[in-house]
Amino acid sequence: MIKKQCTLIICLCFLLLNCNSKKTVSTKKIETNTTVDYFADNGFGNAVAIVQHPSGVYHKGVTYIAYQGALEDPYVASYNHETKEWKGPYKAGVSEQGKDPNRKKKIDNHGKPALLIDDAGYIHIAFGGHGGRPSDGKNPLGNHHYGKNIHAVSKKPLDISAWETLDNVSLFGTYSQFVKMDNGDIYLFYRHGAHRSNWVYQKSIDNGVTFSEPVSFLKHKRKKDEEAEDSWYPWVSKGNGNDIIVAFDYHICRDNKNSQDARGHIPERHNLYYMVFDTKNNEWKNVKNELLKMPLTKEMADKKTLITNTGTDWTFQGVADVDSSGNPQVIVLVGSDIGEKRSGPKRLQHFRWDGTEWVQSKDSGLPIGNGDLEVKSNREVSVYLESKTNDNIGEISRWDSFDGGTSFKKSKVFLSREKSGFIISALIDNAHPDARMIVAEKEPGTDFRKMYLIGDNGPITRNKDETLLEKTTMNQKNN
Repeated sequence: MIKKQCTLIICLCFLLLNCNSKKTVSTKKIETNTTVDYFADNGFGNAVAIVQHPSGVYHKGVTYIAYQGALEDPYVASYNHETKEWKGPYKAGVSEQGKDPNRKKKIDNHGKPALLIDDAGYIHIAFGGHGGRPSDGKNPLGNHHYGKNIHAVSKKPLDISAWETLDNVSLFGTYSQFVKMDNGDIYLFYRHGAHRSNWVYQKSIDNGVTFSEPVSFLKHKRKKDEEAEDSWYPWVSKGNGNDIIVAFDYHICRDNKNSQDARGHIPERHNLYYMVFDTKNNEWKNVKNELLKMPLTKEMADKKTLITNTGTDWTFQGVADVDSSGNPQVIVLVGSDIGEKRSGPKRLQHFRWDGTEWVQSKDSGLPIGNGDLEVKSNREVSVYLESKTNDNIGEISRWDSFDGGTSFKKSKVFLSREKSGFIISALIDNAHPDARMIVAEKEPGTDFRKMYLIGDNGPITRNKDETLLEKTTMNQKNN
């Protein structure tokens, strides 16, 4: 009897312990809400660039941003600054690029999206182009290369979750750049084909429903004294009032086999130029307000629009902004020709129009790195820059000048990582102080990048679970 009672007591104790154990497990909260300082992990290749812009717009309390994601398709996300809510990224279209396993250059990188919001609230992107293919038909303004230029628009105003493609811009475009004027007119600027093509714009006066035929403003043509063609790389942005401003450099597009340079066709660019498009009067002018005949040739560019002749030094990516009086300031990367197929390290040079002549900052103090320009007055100017410190720390920072660009000093670091490198977008249009540019950081051992939205207080954070996105590669897709 005593033995049975002991056995019963032991069983009851075991049951009680087991129940308590189950209760403890069932009520324990598992914490998975980890916050990170990037908003997506599927940026692909050179996911953003200064030239394809704007890639972000601040509108009615929300910042909308676009970048190149997996398989080179465009992705769009948004951040509400009042509610602190992220939406997306949503895939906004399908690029022809990034899908062909037989291409030697697996990532083309020329079709990164530019983004614009029209006066009705619809969101537009242009993406995917690198000149089109011969199978796409004759290019009347240049040559072909790869990938169609595509225009897509949101199905509803200020809604990034659903998109449709419109067949109303030239498929031969690349390096798309949007400009919206105060009256709502939309201009889409791009190169109409591969290197040996005119630069053009198409204009819409009905919120992007239709666009005019392409109008050339920079002319490509065969050189008479060398086995090469004249080619261009402009950066286009809204100036004051009805003006569109253009900073551009010159690419001598050599034949692959030529008698002047054994290196063949190389990314050799020179000089820096500036001009203005008065959209109200449909007139192009130089900084001295002299009329220009369009499309502009190399000879006329040298005569009427030249900021600086860089000689044998190579250039890359001019960027311009103007003060309230319309006086421009321009930056451009410049590096020495070292006899290779790339130049030596390029450093930003700064130029300011003082009303009479271009004034160059001889020793600005800016580090090696690429950046965008914000002119607040003829004396106060900032450069938002990606660079590396002497300790190999990658940085996103702002450098300020209060003497018209004569000297710059680092005033703020927004993001830094050891042994890391960044690529950046142009400054976001109408930017909120907390969201000034998009930054991509390469993930070691992959072609993917973490994507950041950077502002005066550093990166905007997000729940990590929301940043984990599909990262399909071309090889995975075709297996």
